[in-house]
Amino acid sequence: MAETFGAGFLVRWLAAVAEDVDREADRLTELDSAIGDADHGANLKRGFAAVTETLAKEPPANPGAVLTTAGRQLISTVGGASGPLYGTLLRRAGKTLGEDGEVTRERLAEALGVGVAAVSQLGGAQVGDKTMLDALVPGVEGLRSSYEAARAAAEEGALATVPLQARKGRASYLGERSVGHQDPGATSSALLFAALADTARAEGAR
Repeated sequence: MAETFGAGFLVRWLAAVAEDVDREADRLTELDSAIGDADHGANLKRGFAAVTETLAKEPPANPGAVLTTAGRQLISTVGGASGPLYGTLLRRAGKTLGEDGEVTRERLAEALGVGVAAVSQLGGAQVGDKTMLDALVPGVEGLRSSYEAARAAAEEGALATVPLQARKGRASYLGERSVGHQDPGATSSALLFAALADTARAEGAR
């Protein structure tokens, strides 16, 4: 695969995310049942399935449009906090990419970084609050180096939520009882980067 990629690569990435979420839905819901509303896996499974279906019906013309369309679909399909948060991440990233027909990994990292900042602002959370940001922030930083670095950093960030006490979101109501549980949002966020790395590897990118 060339150093730049077009809309097709991101469509395939999001299809891979949908497959991973489908496979891990029960685990995500199990994690969420300990410190949340026990619906994270089911919500994301429905949302990313809808994203895949929409992108297949009307393939967007450029990478930015792929992410904008996906974000809009997640906001309209996914209930709870996950839809607006993931939707904001992808929509803002898509708008940052604009109408460029080809983008680089570094440019994608930059765009996702803008999306992550918007998620932080929307939810009022920071790294260390035991939220999806604990995987998103290191994942984006890793993506500046390589796809595999993004995967490793996001997974490490998700695991690092286990000893934390939640300070934002539904889990924060549990106080100290949230300690010892892996955050479901960080776990699903790590899946985004795992799917991205798998897609890139399948196409010969690093």
